[in-house]
Amino acid sequence: MDENPTGDEADRSEIIFELHEELAATAERPVEQTPSRYIGEAEAIAADLIDAPTDRELIRDRATHIVSLLENVKETGDQAATERVETAKTLATKLSSEDPPD
Repeated sequence: MDENPTGDEADRSEIIFELHEELAATAERPVEQTPSRYIGEAEAIAADLIDAPTDRELIRDRATHIVSLLENVKETGDQAATERVETAKTLATKLSSEDPPD
């Protein structure tokens, strides 16, 4: 039996949507240029995942990439954006830790 911290397809879909929303919300904040690039790339990947909640392997791989990108964001220059990035990193980590299907 697979161990799935993200639950079923509906739960994964909700986590992916929330992940994308957290990253998209940083666009409204005064984020420094370099962190903004990492966040923007992570947001684009998260947007692609919105249409893939059934492909657990793809989700895990892309979420791992998102975590890697967000690890480069130490400070955004805006506290609210930094908090959203940390929330997004937590969500992406959750998605990346899901076991692959049998």
